[in-house]
Amino acid sequence: MCGFVGFTGEVENREAVLETMMQRIVHRGPDMGGSHFDEGVAMGFRRLSILDLSEAGAQPMGNDNSSVVVTFNGEIYNFRELRTELEAKGYVFHCGADTESLLHGYEEWGEQVVDHLRGMYAFVIYDKRANKLFGARDIFGIKPFYYYQTATGDLLYGSEIKGFLDHPGFEKAVNKRALRPYMTLQFPATDETFFAGVHKLPAAHCFTFDLKTHTMDVRRYWQCDFSDDNSKDFDAYVDECDAIVHESVQAHRIADVKVGSFLSGGVDSSYITACLMPDNTFSVGFDYENFNETNYAAELSEKLGVKNFRKMVTAEECFEALPTIQYHMDEPQSNLSSIPLYFLARMASEQVTVVLSGEGADELFAGYEWYEDTPEMAKFKRTVPLGVRRALGSLVQHLPYFKGHNFLTKCAEVPERWYVGQAFVYSAEEADEVLTEPYRHGPDAFQVAAPIYERVQGFCELSKKQYLDMNLWLPGDILLKADKMCMAHSLELRVPFLDKRVMEFAEHVPARYRVNEQGNKQVLRMAANRVLPDEWATRPKKGFPVPFRYWLREKRYYDYVKEYFCAPWAAEFFDCDKLMKLLDDHYEGRAANQRKIYTALTFLVWYKRFFIDEAA
Repeated sequence: MCGFVGFTGEVENREAVLETMMQRIVHRGPDMGGSHFDEGVAMGFRRLSILDLSEAGAQPMGNDNSSVVVTFNGEIYNFRELRTELEAKGYVFHCGADTESLLHGYEEWGEQVVDHLRGMYAFVIYDKRANKLFGARDIFGIKPFYYYQTATGDLLYGSEIKGFLDHPGFEKAVNKRALRPYMTLQFPATDETFFAGVHKLPAAHCFTFDLKTHTMDVRRYWQCDFSDDNSKDFDAYVDECDAIVHESVQAHRIADVKVGSFLSGGVDSSYITACLMPDNTFSVGFDYENFNETNYAAELSEKLGVKNFRKMVTAEECFEALPTIQYHMDEPQSNLSSIPLYFLARMASEQVTVVLSGEGADELFAGYEWYEDTPEMAKFKRTVPLGVRRALGSLVQHLPYFKGHNFLTKCAEVPERWYVGQAFVYSAEEADEVLTEPYRHGPDAFQVAAPIYERVQGFCELSKKQYLDMNLWLPGDILLKADKMCMAHSLELRVPFLDKRVMEFAEHVPARYRVNEQGNKQVLRMAANRVLPDEWATRPKKGFPVPFRYWLREKRYYDYVKEYFCAPWAAEFFDCDKLMKLLDDHYEGRAANQRKIYTALTFLVWYKRFFIDEAA
């Protein structure tokens, strides 16, 4: 787990420029740094040592004549198998780091090396022979990758956007099209980020940058396939699930440093912990009534015979940390669970260098509430044929809203009409009411989702929802905050559910075994029950509950938000009177507007940190 930055083209004092860019991301790799320069190419790296702690594993890493040089962030879990295969082909290895398997793998297979990788990764390879850069991002988007082309066509790339700030060719500006979809989805939802001209390399994509022509070619190299395999019964799927999760955890535990696990009261992290059996687990709660679930984690840790570290976070700590959290996020993100995750990572980093966690189980195995029908919907679906329900669903789209409109829309099993993911904060109309005119021209959430749905027209309703979440919610929210909050404290997070082999199993589990009348995530829950007590295997999902709703009714924190909402510069983006109406109605108990308030607030905190405080 590390971080990299780099750029093409020539700039004055490029060594000093690259060093300053590397210092921006030193938290990603405090152990050592390295650089590589060639004509028109500068590559920088910060290392958090996990495998082969010696200098031999340092990056940038080149082949024997430096005609191929790589900077790589992440872990390749099948690097030993790749090494054996490549040694048989005559390649000589000089260290025990997985980076060298990637390096020689590219020499052997070229751009098709991505088809051989099992792991979490973002990397850039400089191929001097072909005068190009080649890079890729893992199939889930666990590791981040950003890029920007300057006015002269040169490329900046890196693990974090803040690494670009000190390059003389970077022109910092707000992307006016990013705010509108963010207001609905609570995370940066488009490939272009909140910084104008800065793009994310999407998950499961790779790129080639031609150093002569300055052309950037981006392509998808992997696609999931939710197609039911009806060859096995339910128990056989449970057996296979348990075996493959255990195998993935074993692959993810390989390290030359201490490994622990995050542990909440839910089934996902509990299952990972029971498979891993680490020395230490880490849990966080809030110093507020009914918002502390760390007792579940402590109880399970005691049953497993491992030590549990717990922290209670106060409201004061949370509000004080918001600017730092948004700085590390790089872009505004208003999932409240980023707050406890920040403090959880800080606590864990005092004891271990690597943690395993349960992210991804809900997307792969269908664990979200939105994936289930209500009892009323289930009854309606059983009694009314699909063709009739589809006709009714189409009809109501042309009628004014009435009681039952949403019910008929959802029962038609066309999620494209109503489902945009796990977050829905402001509707497009509500967003337009609070945004100023220049910021109303971005796509709405349904326009963002449409091209993703277009790729899976033949999928069933459940698989369509899962596919959308895998392509939007998972990389844009869940994995973004997981990476950024952990790396803020130089902590490597590994996610065994988000593994290529686990995915190859999960995508073929029949929909009726994923979600049914017994509940959601059925195959995974029953597999987890092999190593967990019933109470943990069946407990409903709660996420990271944060008492923000109640904090906003305290004068001290009302005033904190008011200062941002009434700042003169906030009027560029928002109708501040309407924001204050949301805040006042919430403070006085007339409404529960905490999500809308926090979504606007985090954007303003982010803007102030990057565009006002940074300039100062």
